[in-house]
Amino acid sequence: MDDLLTKYMGAIAGAADEAMLEDLRLAALGKKGEISLKMRELGQMDPTQRQVAGAALNALKDEIDAALRAKKAALGDAALDERLRSEWLDVTLPGRPRRQGTIHPVSQVTEEVTAIFADMGFAVAEGPQIESDWYNFDALNIPPEHPARQEHDTFFMARAEGDARPPHVLRTHTSPVQIRAMTEQGAPIRVIAPGRVYRMDMDQTHTPMFHQVEGLAIDKDISMANLKWVLEEFCRAYFEVDQVELRFRASHFPFTEPSAEVDIRCSWEGGQLKIGEGDKWMEILGSGMVHPKVLAATGVDPSIWQGFAFGMGIDRIAMLKYGIPDLRAFFESDLRWLRHYGFSALDMPTVSGGLSR
Repeated sequence: MDDLLTKYMGAIAGAADEAMLEDLRLAALGKKGEISLKMRELGQMDPTQRQVAGAALNALKDEIDAALRAKKAALGDAALDERLRSEWLDVTLPGRPRRQGTIHPVSQVTEEVTAIFADMGFAVAEGPQIESDWYNFDALNIPPEHPARQEHDTFFMARAEGDARPPHVLRTHTSPVQIRAMTEQGAPIRVIAPGRVYRMDMDQTHTPMFHQVEGLAIDKDISMANLKWVLEEFCRAYFEVDQVELRFRASHFPFTEPSAEVDIRCSWEGGQLKIGEGDKWMEILGSGMVHPKVLAATGVDPSIWQGFAFGMGIDRIAMLKYGIPDLRAFFESDLRWLRHYGFSALDMPTVSGGLSR
């Protein structure tokens, strides 16, 4: 044992780095180390020998372990001293000017949209991003065979084998928030539902995670005329123009009947978008009158109440208003991009004071 102590104490003293020190620890104290193998031989000794040898081996083990710890601490101190010498900094040098952070365009546009609809009497409703199959599809009159319910379009949450509960998904739209709001509050109701949504899509104008805002208004005498007025007022306020012209095209959504895609008149002179003028039309959102089956699913009597709903992409309208060419840049965390397109933290949008800088 004296030989083992001399051998390892010398090796530890000469260890140049922590990797070498770890190799020595394994050679001495690891499961197959020399001292560990000596410990296994105790079972072959008689009780008197075992008591003496066991105490000596334990003392040897403790001494080597203490030496290893001390050497490791010494190596750490030496490394810190070297780092402090190499990273020395003259604190008397003048400091860099503080840089003010900026608000992401998605956050800014969400606040702009919220301010506009709040001015029209819409409250903000929120809900979970992981939704049950019922809230995301069934309550919205989306049939089982609909493409949106397939795995190539929707992110389904993994379930344990044998789990009989309905599947959960990363919500594909914020429409489930409308379902929750109607279920909890009943009618009449007037809300918008901004938030993150998820779909399996990725290119210059699509990302797997993006942002939507949907609106809902339910009352006894609401019509498509009310929907048209609300959307015109929103576009006029959001794009900050005096006049807008919208075109409603018949479409189909499972949760609205009748349904309409909405286009806005615009021009692209010189590659610059101008809203409210020109001879071009650009689709900006989908809308329609809430389907009676959707109302019934939330406990609202469709023979008494009716209303409209609409939805648009926050990222998309941010691109249109602020001239951002690629949707993927929203999520790349490039500080140069954010400094260019970002907004002052104190630039709070209001309808009366102006939405944007």
